[in-house]
Amino acid sequence: MPIGLPEFVDNPEPRCPVILLCDTSGSMSGEPINALNAGLAAFKEDVYLDEVASLRVEVALVTFGPVQLAQDFVTIDNFTSPRLFADGGTPMGEAIEYALDLLERRKVTYKNNGIQYYRPWMFLITDGAPTDRWYNAAQQIRQAEAQRRLLFFAVGVKGADMNTLRQIALPERPPVVLDGLKFREMFHWLSTSMKRVSSSQVGGTMIALPPVGWGQIAT
Repeated sequence: MPIGLPEFVDNPEPRCPVILLCDTSGSMSGEPINALNAGLAAFKEDVYLDEVASLRVEVALVTFGPVQLAQDFVTIDNFTSPRLFADGGTPMGEAIEYALDLLERRKVTYKNNGIQYYRPWMFLITDGAPTDRWYNAAQQIRQAEAQRRLLFFAVGVKGADMNTLRQIALPERPPVVLDGLKFREMFHWLSTSMKRVSSSQVGGTMIALPPVGWGQIAT
């Protein structure tokens, strides 16, 4: 029997992967990017304090403006969010496709090491409109959702193109318009959701998520 990667030998717990797709385009400069950075730090601390989630939740961070892998998949104890800076355009389509590829490669790693995993989450945060072609990315998201390969969530900060986000997200899980700069509240919701998922049974039914008190559902 082959020896697995050290990270899985040391921690063979099932994994609960979440990819954070963060818009770092120029329009996010100033208070928005500062609030986003603070929210990411709070997310790490909140999940880390949960004994089960700290072993099971894995985070990857992809930024776009341009598309970059700011942090590959790691358990929350090894997650240190880099200081994000705002610059460039909004290549949302490219970022989604990059994240989907990253996720599929991680699933292969899980399988090769005998690690069970929960249905992954992809969490998109943007304050603008795509500056590239995004239709193919939207189709891939819809297909992945239909095949139960991931759960996609979209959050629009003030100025976001909500019409485009509605076309990417599923109708039963529409995008949310963030109230002001309530990034901390949003990430607290995400950490609470991750803790609930990671303490449930792998492959079980969808758990009840906490109410969204940090934004308005886009209709």
